[in-house]
Amino acid sequence: MDLRIQEVAIRLSQPVRAAWGEIAERRMLLVELEDDDGMVGYGEAAPLEPYDGVSLERCREALESCRRTLRGVTNGSGATALERCRTVTDLPHALAAVDLALWDRASRREQRSVASMLTEEPANWVPVNATIGAQDPADAAESAREAADAGFETVKVKVGLDDDEERVRAVREAIGPDVALRLDANGAWSTGEALTAIAALSPYGVELVEEPVHGITDLRLIRDRLPVRVAMDETADEPGAIASGAADVVVLKIGRSGGIGGLLARAALARSTRADVLLASTWDGPLGVAAAVHAAAALKLRDASGLATLTLFEPAALDAVGIGDVSLGDLATRLIAKDGTISVPRGAGLV
Repeated sequence: MDLRIQEVAIRLSQPVRAAWGEIAERRMLLVELEDDDGMVGYGEAAPLEPYDGVSLERCREALESCRRTLRGVTNGSGATALERCRTVTDLPHALAAVDLALWDRASRREQRSVASMLTEEPANWVPVNATIGAQDPADAAESAREAADAGFETVKVKVGLDDDEERVRAVREAIGPDVALRLDANGAWSTGEALTAIAALSPYGVELVEEPVHGITDLRLIRDRLPVRVAMDETADEPGAIASGAADVVVLKIGRSGGIGGLLARAALARSTRADVLLASTWDGPLGVAAAVHAAAALKLRDASGLATLTLFEPAALDAVGIGDVSLGDLATRLIAKDGTISVPRGAGLV
């Protein structure tokens, strides 16, 4: 097997601000995995160092190790190839890139969708939320109004900054009473700050608070003391966190799960604790978003997931990057939300 690695940088239409910082572009690694018979699969590795602590350079080194160990594999199964990679790296983002390429290749070989290979009757569409960054209140309100007008039934607002209440109030006024409102603090608060902030923001009709604090113990405390659903996101990577039952909802991501197979295993563990499951993108590229959409279809998720993020990129920046014989812009257009849902790709390949 031949693994080829390409680094790309894709600009966002405007900087995205959250409690962990601000980004103006996404750097990621695109991979092509070619079998000895010429069949090619495509994947991506999209770590976000300010968020998950994984640098692109570290991910490239891990993928280079995978490339070397896969060089001598001929006529091997996808499981064999992935296991070979696990012997040289445990970095989930790198393993996810290989996993996605293997699923993409298998789907092309079988000429059926990835979702249909994961389960017999996958969902045809996936409900998604709109995400509002930590913008000033007026801009946040305008973005939220546009989302509601576009048919989104759930809006998530980034919080954890000084002007949270003004932003949340403005968003609620913009979307009206019928659109669900979620908050995402990215663990910015201490326990005391979270209790105070959530109590102050709850009157605006909050459906869910994502990662108000970091850590199993503190998440459980918040959940038990306030009448609001609590989701774990970053905390889900801590040993034993998903199985702890410390949150009502577990947010899973393709990169941090090591790919589709790892995500589905995590989802099963979360559901065994009676927690709900949501999927989300860390401003991934089209291949990462597509993989998450197929996984969400296989899981038949009913609550809105955070996968409607491709419109945050500059269209020209996506069009300028190609993989295979198509541009990322072409792939992204197939994954744009309409009326708050993304249609699950039905053809061969991830997208």
